[in-house]
Amino acid sequence: AKVNSIALVVIVIKLSKPISLVERCWCRSTVNTVPQRNIRELKFLHTPNCPFQVIAKLKNHKEVCINPETKWLQQYLKNALNKVMCANMK
Repeated sequence: AKVNSIALVVIVIKLSKPISLVERCWCRSTVNTVPQRNIRELKFLHTPNCPFQVIAKLKNHKEVCINPETKWLQQYLKNALNKVMCANMK
């Protein structure tokens, strides 16, 4: 019985599709609070099979993923979209 279960595990592993690094989401967890004064740059990623991801590069050179539902970030995105819309109308 032990040999059969090992063989079954080997078969399942061989049949399953390997996960490529491209298919993995950058953000595995997010934070809700990041002092805005510590953010140097924001990156927005929208990749297949992953939710919308926001990556903040901090002044100390660390990168953290910010919850896209965070209130200040939603307001930031709204203001940025309004600026783009106004610029396109001119």
